This record gives sequence, structure tokens and C-alpha cells, in this order.
Amino acid sequence: MNIILLSPGDVTLAQWRAVYRGAPARLDPACAPRIAESAAAVERILAKGAPVYGINTGFGKLASVRIDDHDLATLQRNIVLSHAAGTGAPSPVPIIRLMMALKLASLGQGASGVRPATVALLEAMLDTGLTPVVPCQGSVGASGDLAPLSHMAAAMIGVGEIWVSGARLPAAEALAQAGLAPIELGPKEGLALLNGTQFSTANALAGLFEAETLFKSALVTGALSTEAVKGSDTPFDPRIHALRRHAGQIETAAALRRLMAGSAIRASHLEDDARVQDPYCLRCQPQVMGAALDILRQAATTLEIEANGVSDNPLIFPKSDEALSGGNFHAEPVAFAADMIALAICEIGSIAERRIAMLVDPALSGLPAFLSPKPGLNSGFMIPQVTAAALVSENKQRAYPASVDSIPTSANQEDHVSMAAHGARRLLEMAENASAVIGIEYLAAVQAIDFHAPLASSTVLQAAHARLRADVPHLSDDRHFHPDMEAANRLVRSGALAAVAGDVLPGVA
Repeated sequence: MNIILLSPGDVTLAQWRAVYRGAPARLDPACAPRIAESAAAVERILAKGAPVYGINTGFGKLASVRIDDHDLATLQRNIVLSHAAGTGAPSPVPIIRLMMALKLASLGQGASGVRPATVALLEAMLDTGLTPVVPCQGSVGASGDLAPLSHMAAAMIGVGEIWVSGARLPAAEALAQAGLAPIELGPKEGLALLNGTQFSTANALAGLFEAETLFKSALVTGALSTEAVKGSDTPFDPRIHALRRHAGQIETAAALRRLMAGSAIRASHLEDDARVQDPYCLRCQPQVMGAALDILRQAATTLEIEANGVSDNPLIFPKSDEALSGGNFHAEPVAFAADMIALAICEIGSIAERRIAMLVDPALSGLPAFLSPKPGLNSGFMIPQVTAAALVSENKQRAYPASVDSIPTSANQEDHVSMAAHGARRLLEMAENASAVIGIEYLAAVQAIDFHAPLASSTVLQAAHARLRADVPHLSDDRHFHPDMEAANRLVRSGALAAVAGDVLPGVA
């Protein structure tokens, strides 16, 4: 993979996606003067002798406690150790790598007061595959993602654990094996490392990237299902959508038209079809999926801005030698974006499940019951539809907005928080659920299209059909269904299904 050069303030979503997918990342060397000047500004600010939050004072409710100069290094070490209080399972390595890259880009803007050596260590850890073990729970998404980022900072001072090639090693040992040494934190550095929204943002970006793959896959399976029940493509007519003007709706309808273009199955029922209108799960795909596309794009805009910003506190302004305390650590923008992504994921899965239910119901589909050539003796797709219903219901429960659920912390000093961290962290599991639903629809729609042979669908949809049939044969008689579902889900989650359609599908970012 190509190395991603992080130019703070200008990193694209495509670059963040590449880092999430495993690409190495390094900071643009042009950042070096800004970083050095920021660290020098901290020294000049300290020399003035005035109390400055987080540099020579306590933290949070203890901000009024002045710290002596000889204790400043201990102060920064203590905040890292005391705040490394996360719990739960370790966060996935791709999430933490992305979090590290986000923090690296933030520090590279020269507003955080960290020394070049500290930035260099973080960059070296990212470059050599040293990923701190970071528990997934413990952040409320305000005052920064304190606990998760503290576990990252702790690894940098040789405390805690680090993943190395899948092995979980003591941090000091892992650093030594890589020829790196733990750092002793200088003034402001501990706070700069653990304050910020990078954990929430990494999780939200990961959710966005998975939702984009899910969205594209669901457009293909939705078109397959429409073909399978000989549904109409009239609802995708561009004139309908132009009158409403929503960009996502217009683009989704266009994609569905292109996916179905040239279909012999469609041509077979253009005339003398007694049906007047299709169910909403077919007819309203542009409206539902288009709305999902629009809010995913809104979330993408927010997250791209957040990923390129600086969100620790206080912020250092070297030109005036000021350390200004504010609230950039409050992750409300990320929380709102995560809530929007959750809603989109939920609805993509929900409308897909309705199409599965339609496919297995002979009264609605005109196909054999439960898509079995011999229903009764065989149950066919009966229980996969139940599984899809269970997953959709689970996602509905998870889609409740996290951003509205504030709870005071730190003796009411931090009295309104965003809950961005768990709002974003739920997205991967929601995407996994929805992906499984789309995988089931993929299986069901391809099975249903088999019944229309020798009539063929469009070139693109026939390619999607063939891609699944390369791994999963037609279901003539009941067999162990789980492996079929796993195979279809892999094609959805890997992006292989969406890749079949290529540029036909609109993207989120």
C-alpha cells in the first residue's frame, strides 16, 4: 500500500479510509517548524509565571490548584496514568491506528504545545505497527476521549500494553523490540495527548466507511430483488425525482435504472402486467436509500472537518504566546454525525428485510413459497428471513440517538457531555448486522432470479448473480444454511458485491 502523507488540515476522507484499511501513514515533514514553535511557546508561557490551565495547574475541578515547577513532569505523567481508566474489550486495531493518525495530524498543526520528539514517537509507533491496547469503553465524548487516549499515551511512556503482530506485549517491551524508547512527558504534553475527539472520530469514520459499502451493496441487492419479483422500474423515472430535488434520491434512482438497464426479465412484463404498483420496499427505494445517502454525506462533511481540526485544550498560539482554554474537546459534532450514520444503517437494513419478506411470501412475490422448489418438504429461506428480522430489530434499538443522553461528570465541572464515543462505537456492530441482512437478501434475490431462467437480468445484475453463484450453489434442497449466509456476507462486507457494479453506484465521499 502507498504511504499516506498526512498534511494537517487537508487530509481527505479517502486518505483516512486508506489508513483505516491498513495503509501506512506519516506526518508531512513541513509540519516540523510549527510543532517546534508550539513547544517553544509553552516554555515561554511558563517563564511568565502565571497560572495556565493544564500546564502548571491541576485538571478539571482541580484547575485552581497551582503546581510547582519541579512537579510539572510528574503532573503530566500522573494525568496519563490516572486517566487510563477504560474498561471493556480492546478496541479493534484498525480503529486505534486511525485514532493515532488523527492525533498525529492534530498535533502536527502546532497548536498543542508538544515537542517534536513526542510527535516522532507517535509517528514511529504507527509506522512500525505498534498499536496500544485501548479498552473500548470509558469516554463520554467531552473533555475529549480521555480514557481511550490516555491508554495510547500510557503506552508512549512505557505503561500498559501494545499489540505487535497480533501479540499483546507490555508496552516497554514492545517499544524496546522496535528500537524505541518511552518518553518522559514535558509540560502540557500529557494533556495534549489525552485530550481530543480522536477516539470518537475514528469510530465514527469507520462506521461511515462501512456504511458506504453497505449502501452500495444494498442498491445492488435491491435491484436484484426488484428483478426477482418482476417489479416495475417506472418509479425510478428521472422525471419523478427531479420534481422533488433531493440529490441523493435523484442519484439513487439513476443508479437503479442503470443496474436494471437491458434486462430481459424486465422486458418480459412490460405489457399486460395486472399489477398497478409495487410495495414500498421496491417502489420507494430512491426515496429511502436516497435519504440515507444524503445524511451519510452530511455526516461525512462533519467528520472530514473534525478529522482535520484541533480538539485538545488549552490551545497554544505561539504568535502571541497565549494558551487559551476553550471547549473544542466537546464532541457534539461527532455525536450528531454518528447518530445520523446509525439512522442510515438502520434504515438500509430495515427496507432490505422487507424485500426479503416479500421474496419468501408467494402471495406477494408470485414465486415458490420460501423460494424452495419443493416447499413443505423443505423450509428454504424461512428462517433466514427470521434472522434478518432479528438483526433489524436489534439495530432499531441501537439507533436511538446517543447525543441526547448527557450525564454530568467531574463533580459537575463537565456538566454536559456528548456521548459521541459510544454513539460512534455502536456503528461497526450495527453495520455488521445490516451487512448480514443484505447478505441474506443477496442469497434470496439470486435464488429467486434462478426461477426466471432462461430469462436473464441486466449485464451488471447477471455479474452480481454469477459472483454469488461462484461461491454458493442454487438451493434445490435444504442444506446447512449458515455457510451460505457467511459466504454472501463476506461478499457484502468486503465490497466485492459493490465492486461488480463499479461506477454505476453513487458514493458517500
